Amino acid sequence: MIAFVLRRILQGIVVMLVVGFIAFSLFNFVGDPVSQMVPPEATQADRDAMRHMLGLDRPFYLQFVTFLGNAIHGNFGISLRLGRPVSALLAERVPATFELAFTASIIALLLGIPAGVYSALKPDSWLSRAMLTTSLMGVSLPNFIIGIFLILIFAVWLGWLPSFGRGDTVQLGFWSTGLVTASGLKALVLPAITLGFFPLTLVMRLVRSEMLEVLRSDYIKFARARGLTNRAVNFGHALKNTLVPVITITGLQLGGIIAFAIITEQVFQWPGMGLLFIQAVQFADVPVMAAYLCLIGLIFVVINLAVDLLYYAVDPRLRVETAGAR
Repeated sequence: MIAFVLRRILQGIVVMLVVGFIAFSLFNFVGDPVSQMVPPEATQADRDAMRHMLGLDRPFYLQFVTFLGNAIHGNFGISLRLGRPVSALLAERVPATFELAFTASIIALLLGIPAGVYSALKPDSWLSRAMLTTSLMGVSLPNFIIGIFLILIFAVWLGWLPSFGRGDTVQLGFWSTGLVTASGLKALVLPAITLGFFPLTLVMRLVRSEMLEVLRSDYIKFARARGLTNRAVNFGHALKNTLVPVITITGLQLGGIIAFAIITEQVFQWPGMGLLFIQAVQFADVPVMAAYLCLIGLIFVVINLAVDLLYYAVDPRLRVETAGAR
């Protein structure tokens, strides 16, 4: 078990080094930060002084080592657009993005797994066909189209829910949350459904296909031959084995929800990290872009490590293989 975890941690470190290198390369390939920080009337001497103060006149490898050292301590420099520390900007936006991603993930799991099980157990019912048709829409339509339709129906036509913003928030220590206010909860509904619609349909279709395959396996036939009830066979045996691959996909989707909340946050003007990143791209705010890439890479590494450990705990074959490799 310890060797398994250490291997995953070493792989994660390698991944983060690659992500850090790509993020650092933005400083050299996405504009010149000096031109963004000095006034137009600045002389060449002023530009050279600013370049020396930022350390941009040093060799590339020394700049990269300095960048890694600062990144380890959470220091990504100053935002060129806002003139504030990037770490402080991200700390302000992280709660909004995490609450949106967490709510979208809960929607995807609580609706996707039961819908997939039902459509597998009753594939010929009208409700199963309706859910499969809806899942095709979720897989085919991009997020911003779904978000615009939801805004049109529930915000413009019906006027039930707000179309932008996060609503009222409450500061609980370092964490700002809208989950404890009525306007915050109402503001969360549309973006959470928009962001969670694709993973919901993906989880539903995956559970359905895996459930159908498991129900055709020999051990399920033997379980029925022993006289077990349908409930025991379907939920005690089939569903348990169906969830093994679902865990992996769900973990990857959770990282994807956080990383790709950019479009949803842009559509609903949700004040999260994705909206901050879009604004940074428009301004070529390289420190914010680099910090966002490193943070998303770290989130993926942590989630993948957690999924691997959960997969290791759920699937006994991995434990047997690890024990046999000793």
